[in-house]
Amino acid sequence: MFESIKLEKEFKERLDKHYDELKWLYSELYHNDQQAFDYFLCMLHQYYEERDPDLREWDEARELVPDWYRGNEMLGMQMYVNCFNKTLKGVKEKIPYLKETGSNYIHLMPLLESPKGRSDGGYAVSDFRRVQPELGTMEDLKELAEECHRNGMSVCMDFVMNHTSEDHEWARRARNGEREYQDRYFFYDNWDIPNRFEKTVPQVFPTTAPGNFTWCEAVHKVVMTTFYPYQWDLNYRNPVVFNDMTANMLNLCNHGVDVIRLDATPYIWKELGTSCRNLPQVHTLVRIMRMASEIVCPGTLLLGEVVMEPSKVVPYFGTIEKPECHMLYNVTTMASTWHTVATQDVRLMKHQLGQVFALPKQYVFLNYLRCHDDIGWGLDYNYLKQFGVEEVSHKKFLNEYFCGAHYGLDSRGELYNNDPRLGDARLCGTTASLCGIEAAEYERNDWKLDIGIRLDIMLHAFLLTQSGIPIIYSGDEIGQLNDYTYHEDPEKWDDSRYLHRGAFKWDEVAARKSPAKRQGRIYKALRKLEKLRSKHIVFESGADCWIVETYNDHILGIGRYFHGEKMIGLFNFSTQDETAWINEEEKYIDLMTNKRREAKAVGIPARDFVWLIAKC
Repeated sequence: MFESIKLEKEFKERLDKHYDELKWLYSELYHNDQQAFDYFLCMLHQYYEERDPDLREWDEARELVPDWYRGNEMLGMQMYVNCFNKTLKGVKEKIPYLKETGSNYIHLMPLLESPKGRSDGGYAVSDFRRVQPELGTMEDLKELAEECHRNGMSVCMDFVMNHTSEDHEWARRARNGEREYQDRYFFYDNWDIPNRFEKTVPQVFPTTAPGNFTWCEAVHKVVMTTFYPYQWDLNYRNPVVFNDMTANMLNLCNHGVDVIRLDATPYIWKELGTSCRNLPQVHTLVRIMRMASEIVCPGTLLLGEVVMEPSKVVPYFGTIEKPECHMLYNVTTMASTWHTVATQDVRLMKHQLGQVFALPKQYVFLNYLRCHDDIGWGLDYNYLKQFGVEEVSHKKFLNEYFCGAHYGLDSRGELYNNDPRLGDARLCGTTASLCGIEAAEYERNDWKLDIGIRLDIMLHAFLLTQSGIPIIYSGDEIGQLNDYTYHEDPEKWDDSRYLHRGAFKWDEVAARKSPAKRQGRIYKALRKLEKLRSKHIVFESGADCWIVETYNDHILGIGRYFHGEKMIGLFNFSTQDETAWINEEEKYIDLMTNKRREAKAVGIPARDFVWLIAKC
């Protein structure tokens, strides 16, 4: 009885903290629908009551240290369950390996039930309450999360909120003619309104899935399908959709998921006559979801997937007073990194990082070199224009470079969603293969291999120098190469993203102990970098960061300062040895050699880096 009273008091206190704003935003969005709002509050109470006592303890601990995820010890690893070790139980068995890599945050790629051959890699969910049978069960997910928590690790999962599979129960009932369920999507009796949408709404996949609508023969109507014909866009104008989808999210939280990745966040509100991207109502929805999580499961984080230019990304943090997402992907820096590899010119990177460094330190980015997706060349072409760079020809140059299209180019990537008409395409490939390691091993060229491995390690050092949470795609820690077997799979052959989504090479893991092999050289170097990062307070997200002028367009310089530690990171993107013309007065130690080194006219080998640190 006492425990019940205590819980009711806690829920009321959390709700009271947000109630006025919650009701105001909800009523504005859904036209004072009191019944829907009352249902929403009852739903929040239900999931609060159902939350496991152990998870409540996690909530309490994280509320005491609200910036727990901003430290320099955070390190993530992203994986597909089936690729990593077949099932959720298989992932659980490999927690010792994950701990050995230093990972304390694992991102499980989509694993909820989705139809074979029409899933877009798991992003067409047919049941938000069931795991894909071959991967396990919801109970397996819960047990994996519990084991991760016992080992001090957090779990992230994708929450696909823009659409459902056409096989979802709501979609099946909509196809059967039930108006209530058709209202959960965007159905139109003819092409008049869809054609008006098409005038202003860009296409996501113009070659593989052109258009934003699909004819539904079962009901002789048109349905909105922004991504693929088998992914039906949800109508968030309908409060029933928002209530039920929020419940689906909270159900994942109550199964132990610590970080909810909000997939395709900018797309979730549709308005005729607009691009249907980044509309103000999207921010209202995300803000309400943030408050819902703080009421039910305050230890949970929201990670926004916003693959847009920086001016569109930053607003998803919300404000300091009214926050939205806890974290956002640093997509622009990732794309700019590979641009810099190809051009060997750091000026765009300096410009872009200068914008990031100017943001409030409370804003936490999730930083990465590679992920499950393709690399899109959404660069700042207005800035590049001053150097004579033209967008279409530059994208062509970048793609040819990373596909090894010409003699002397050693990157091994493949194009995704190539549209020759627009001169546009995106890029796929593992970090190691894009760095030239695959080509070097094929040619048995030790000199090229050294350069490729050095570039791979330098890029990871740059990743770890950035503020925020670094996340490594599973396999990159051992330099895993492209997997070309997808070409022979009828369910995958037309999606080149499977090039870097290959099965984890457990037979290569033993080689991580060998200092002579690619796996060992990369693994040992990354572990050293990660340990140094966790040891030095200057890598905390709260550090002051700035661009260090190197007077060399091939070398990127980054300065960091926090609580008496000053760090200078220098990254040579050139294929030639270069000098960073800096002149810092403090007495520095080279972190990689642990020897004293002056921060004056620092020479750096091709594709290499220097970490210098001083006590101030």
